[in-house]
Amino acid sequence: MKTVTLSTLQAFKRAGETFSCLTAYDASFAHAASHAGIEVLLVGDSLGMVLQGHTSTLPVTLDDICYHSRCAARGKGASLLMVDLPFMSNSSTERLLQDAGALMRAGAELVKVEGEAWMADGIRELTRRGVPVCAHLGLTPQSVYQLGGYKVQGRETEQAEQILADARTLVEAGASVILLECVPASLGKAITEALDVPVIGIGAGPDVDGQILVMHDVLGVTHGKTPRFVKNFLQEGGSIQQAFKAYHESVKARTFPAPEHCF
Repeated sequence: MKTVTLSTLQAFKRAGETFSCLTAYDASFAHAASHAGIEVLLVGDSLGMVLQGHTSTLPVTLDDICYHSRCAARGKGASLLMVDLPFMSNSSTERLLQDAGALMRAGAELVKVEGEAWMADGIRELTRRGVPVCAHLGLTPQSVYQLGGYKVQGRETEQAEQILADARTLVEAGASVILLECVPASLGKAITEALDVPVIGIGAGPDVDGQILVMHDVLGVTHGKTPRFVKNFLQEGGSIQQAFKAYHESVKARTFPAPEHCF
């Protein structure tokens, strides 16, 4: 696999070719995922739940994210490394810039931030300073208590239109990628078709430009209720490496997500 950059993802979109994304939190799993062909790796604040045992992503600190970013960066191979800004990094523009700078120094090549249209000014300031941004919309886990739980977003017409409008605003502000989580497949398709930048989905249907899952879900070590959009690829793969490859190939062939994984 050639080195993956934002230009690679943009070329995929123009060609109508999808790409695979997966979380990774250390060098060994990053290497395994990259070797399987996964184009984008995410050091997600999901580590708060799958590694640290918390019930949400909120306790994760900048130091936590930087540590795991440095680890993953050493094993990422040709994959593009995307990294989450933790809870409250977007509390002010000054903090946003400082925290994003720390992530870039730790190895991030694309910084992901949660927030709606109000994040436009912050994204504009980041991109002015050379920080590529992925804007996360739909179900935003850092707002889980405000949302009343992990619920599908955009079912009602008004909310769906607002998510689309927010996506357009953030792209105009400079976001290079949009990530949609837990939205109806029809909305995932509409936003993907409306935007010129790549759209990554998790529980956002089959028509987005790229698919992402949490590594632990792909390997079937999910605790508690398994989300609808998850598939255990280890069952059919037989090994971790084969599971990653099966996931990657299913995304590329657009056989995942199947209808049973969509809202």
